[in-house]
Amino acid sequence: MLVSKQNRKVIYEALFKDGALVAPKDYNLPKHTELDVPNLEVIKIMQSLTSKGLVKTQFSWQWYYYTLTDEGIDYLREYLHLPQEIVPATLKKSTRPAAPRRAFGGEGRENRGPRGDREYRRKEGADGDFKPEFRGGLGRGRRE
Repeated sequence: MLVSKQNRKVIYEALFKDGALVAPKDYNLPKHTELDVPNLEVIKIMQSLTSKGLVKTQFSWQWYYYTLTDEGIDYLREYLHLPQEIVPATLKKSTRPAAPRRAFGGEGRENRGPRGDREYRRKEGADGDFKPEFRGGLGRGRRE
């Protein structure tokens, strides 16, 4: 399919920026949900990149999910004339502070009393004169 250079560049830039791209499986959609490009062109360009091994495709619930491979990053970096320092958002490390460690079982667990739903384990078993009789599968198998 013939796609203009301008539309191809918009799709490549969006893909490289995030490292991933989604597209609904609607070939008649006039514009992509995030880009100002026809949805059919997005799907076909991504299909081309998938066949070259530059993008990995996952399809679920009528949506295409595309993720860049390492070779795809190199290809887009060369196509868009970007330096090595610029990387997709999927490869950037998050700068969240580490959460403080908590004790196993949550706080205040040792202060709680016995739980009522565990009482059934402490009850005595059946009486000594109880002797169940098993006659082997009533209504099934051999007939006597």
